[in-house]
Amino acid sequence: MNIQKLFADRIGGESFGQRTAIYKFEKIKRAKRAAQEAHPDVEMLDFGVGEPDQMAPRVIRQTLKKAVDEPGNRGYADNGILLFQQAAAAYMADFFGVTDLEPATEINHTIGSKPALAMLPLCFVNPGDSVLATIPGYPVLATHTRYLGATVLPVPLSARNKFFPDLKALEQTDLSRVKLFYVNYPNNPTGAAATEDFFDELIAFANRHNILIVQDAAYATLVYGRERLSILSRPGGKDAAIELHSMSKSYNMTGWRLGFVAGGARAVKAVAEVKDNIDSGQFKAIQVAACAGIADIRLAEKIRIHYQRRLRGLVKALKAAGFKARMPGGTFYLYVAAPKGTADGLVFANAEEASQYLIREHSISTVPWDDAGAYLRFGATFESEGPKDDHRVLAELERRLTAARFVF
Repeated sequence: MNIQKLFADRIGGESFGQRTAIYKFEKIKRAKRAAQEAHPDVEMLDFGVGEPDQMAPRVIRQTLKKAVDEPGNRGYADNGILLFQQAAAAYMADFFGVTDLEPATEINHTIGSKPALAMLPLCFVNPGDSVLATIPGYPVLATHTRYLGATVLPVPLSARNKFFPDLKALEQTDLSRVKLFYVNYPNNPTGAAATEDFFDELIAFANRHNILIVQDAAYATLVYGRERLSILSRPGGKDAAIELHSMSKSYNMTGWRLGFVAGGARAVKAVAEVKDNIDSGQFKAIQVAACAGIADIRLAEKIRIHYQRRLRGLVKALKAAGFKARMPGGTFYLYVAAPKGTADGLVFANAEEASQYLIREHSISTVPWDDAGAYLRFGATFESEGPKDDHRVLAELERRLTAARFVF
């Protein structure tokens, strides 16, 4: 048998596994390993991590321990338990003022946001259709659309437009085959947070062109200097959008894999229909555990304050080294223009080169983005032994960045 001739074109066909290109995150991993081997006594300051640095809240962990021993939780969850749907509805009401969601028909649990993003094209996209997806952004948004033979139309997010899509420019393009518009606010990696005006304009745009908005709200509770906001709280939002929420970032439950979709009953039913043919639901005990904390604003606020404090420290360290850093509207990331080179004449062609230099020469790991300008993402999820050690890590970051003598 020649297995190479059997691979689907969507993953590369006969060339699957034969490509020599190295992708961004693999380059970062390799560079980190090389730097640690070359400088074993130098601490790697890892600001590229995109997952929480702390445990899930104690009440959630304790509830899981009890729920695991309940016989009623042993079976398939299928499309979820009503208890979690009700808790999710309470979360949407208490955190975002969305009080008109029917738990049984307008909320459906998912095994994290990633599978939901992968399933949505199966619900709406046919070969030859198109979707709009903001860049820079999460690659999964585009991957499954392409798998289905549809086209992804990238929508750049620029500082000039405050990292919102330029809806006026989109009006000048052919949108006749567009089915979905993927957005993500608070935004990874830019840190931009949506405003009521932006969501209202987006809803009006979607209605004009009969496009469903997919709002990935994974960082919805992590906002700074503003109120939490759901697109479903805006007039017409439930008819024009489906919103994805996750326990991963808000409650430090990354590995637990639990989230939900919320929106109009017909859109949510489509997700449930496809999901029912893909998985058998998340373990009921995990859903029960989440119910113990999902609607507790105090728990989410404690986590938000943790990242706010760290982000302020990051801003201070980066500004001291010449970066144009400022507090983001949300998430736990800082998105800053990459340096163009160093004072001793080194020139970076793009953000990836700057990122590789930082790892190789200064043992600082970041994530580069070159989709819409050259930027580096610094995450506030770095490892430390506590608040006092945070100060040490950030002071060391400032020292190393200052020593690099970057030119912007």
